[in-house]
Parts: sequence; C-alpha cells; structure tokens
Amino acid sequence: MKSMKALLAGLALAALVLPGAAVAADYKAEYKLSTVLGKPFPWGVSGDRWAELVKEKTSGRINIKMYPGTSLVNGDQTKEFTALRQGVIDLAVGSTINWSPQVKELNLFALPFLMPDHKAIDALTQGPVGKQLFDLLATKDVVPLAWGENGFRELSNSKKAVTTPDDLKGLKIRVVGSPLFLDTFSALGANPTQMSWADAQPALSTGAVDGQENPLAIFTAAKLPTLNQKHLTLWGYVADPLIFVVNKEVWNSWSKEDQEAVRAAALQAGQEGIALARKGITAGDDSLIKDIKAQGVEVVQLTADQQKAFQKATRPVFDKWVQTVGPALVKQAEESIAARK
Repeated sequence: MKSMKALLAGLALAALVLPGAAVAADYKAEYKLSTVLGKPFPWGVSGDRWAELVKEKTSGRINIKMYPGTSLVNGDQTKEFTALRQGVIDLAVGSTINWSPQVKELNLFALPFLMPDHKAIDALTQGPVGKQLFDLLATKDVVPLAWGENGFRELSNSKKAVTTPDDLKGLKIRVVGSPLFLDTFSALGANPTQMSWADAQPALSTGAVDGQENPLAIFTAAKLPTLNQKHLTLWGYVADPLIFVVNKEVWNSWSKEDQEAVRAAALQAGQEGIALARKGITAGDDSLIKDIKAQGVEVVQLTADQQKAFQKATRPVFDKWVQTVGPALVKQAEESIAARK
C-alpha cells in the first residue's frame, strides 16, 4: 500500500513538474542581451539589472548574458535594431537615437528642444505617444516592454565656453550616426563628425575631435574631463529614452508565465535605471554637477534667453524633421508636454 501511495505521489509530482521542465528544455541555455554601454554607466546597470531580475523571477529558467559595446554587431550602434529583428540578438536595451534610422518615428526624441525637462520626457514615454511607439515597434518583429533612460544630452568641448550658437562655429563635434544630429549641428555652424562611442573616446583624447554631446552620467563615468573636455554647456537640447525589447520569436518561445516575469523585470529595471540616470542633476540634487565642477570643468547653464537663440537657430531642422517623424505624432507630443503636471 505504501509503495502504491508513493508511486501515485510520484506520478502527481511528475505531472506538476514535467510541463514546466519540457518548456524549459526548449529554452536556450543563454540569451544574448545587447547594450551600447556596460557598467558603471546607468545604461549598462539597467541591462545588467534586467538580466538579474529575469533570472530571479523565472527561477533560473531564462538566463541572460549582457554584451555591452554593441559587440554583437561589431560596435556599430545603428545596426543593433536590424540584428535584433533578424534574431542575431535576443534582447536589447536600446537607444531611440540608434534605432531611429530603422524606425523613423523614434527621431521624435531628437527633435531639438522639444522636451524642456524630465516631466516632459515622462509625459511622452508614459502617455499616448509612448503607447503609439510601442504599438509601432510591435509590428517590427520585436516586443517592447518598458522605457528606460540615457538622459538629456549636454555639450562639452576642449576649446571654449559655449553660450551662443556662434561659439559652436567650426568646432568638430562627435555625434551619433543619425542624419538629424548632423543637420542640427550643421545648423549651429559646427562640424559634426559621425563615429561610434568606441571610436569617440580616443578621438577626444588626441584632439581629432573637439567635443561631444552626451548625458552627464556618461560624461563622468567615461572620465571625459581627462580627455580634454574642460568646457560643459547644460542646454538639454534632446533626450535619449531607452527601450527594453525582446525579439518576437524568442518572446513567443516562452511560457505566458515567463513572459510576464520578463516584462515585470523590464519595468522594474527601467524605473531603477531612470532614477539612476537622473541622480545628481535635478534642482533638488545637483551633486553630480558639483562633482564635475570640482574636476576643473567650466560649467555653463544656459539662461532661458540664451537657450532661445539655439532654438531659433535649429528651428528649420525641427520643422524639416517633423515631416519625417510624422506631423500627427509630433502634435500629440507637443500637446502631452504642454499638459504635463
């Protein structure tokens, strides 16, 4: 009798365990997660945290390895989204800027001076604009799950303080591989030079380029003051939200339970990453800016009137790119920003 009970108990246990085990058996031993930056940059921290939370929430059924430096596409940031669609990459925490050549609507976030503050970013990503963009991405072989943040991109250079558009004339500024960025800096009289971040750092060190534009968290983590970047202008001309996505085929191979676990992990990692990206650069906490000044960097905070001069100089670029992004989407974005709390 005892042996029969034991057998029945064993069969019941197998019935509970085997379905999950069968599902897990179909999973890859390792999933590849692509990011442009690794730790200690907030971007890399977000990716690493996502992988950690997924392993925890799926009880180890899904194991993710992060590949920073867009190493899965030989460092070419603008090819990441295509590789993700093709299945070369399984998951990514990607930049709206880097994916904009393939998804033109993502150029919205790079329209010069569209977003005046962090609440404006939130009004877009957490409102109808964010939903429209996620719906669009979902038609392109990926499943978008959550928003993260790289941050407002500020301007630095090795030559002089920049307080007016005229100050940028002739300066060789490294920019990402986006035609919109080339248009923006050309309109300001600069000499924009497109290159990957991996190539940018030695170029700054040798003086092959004079300056760059990036969030302050990158400015400090990459130790740009040691690469001749002694002049910093806080102008908040564009921001770069990040998007947590999974290749659609990979997503469909997971159980519903694991899909929801991966989504929950992305939402949590995204929220934590946004908080980290904004740490030390707000009105209530400007500790990061103070740290930068302490490294001998001249920091210029543009006044409202000074910023208007840059807005005026780049307005033709804004108007031109509205047609690419989509007038209806830009109008919705402007309305969401105007209604922000």
